[in-house]
Amino acid sequence: MHFIYFITLNPSINALSFLDMPQKDPCQKQACEIQKCLQANNYMESKCQAVIKELRKCCARYPKGRSLICSGFEKEDERLTLKSISK
Repeated sequence: MHFIYFITLNPSINALSFLDMPQKDPCQKQACEIQKCLQANNYMESKCQAVIKELRKCCARYPKGRSLICSGFEKEDERLTLKSISK
């Protein structure tokens, strides 16, 4: 009821924009696991390679741009590709 009232008071807001709300990032769970692991291991990446690998596997399942969390890996991969091409 409150949501309908809000829309009637703000006719300039498209009611369908509510349906276009961003979806939960598909790899958020893995990203949270990395944060937990890093905190538990004094931020030593070497101790968290297994959970980092799980995040990479998750990212590989989705098209580029689908996961904001994976965008860092995508940029890293692009940089490595450009570096290998320029050799």
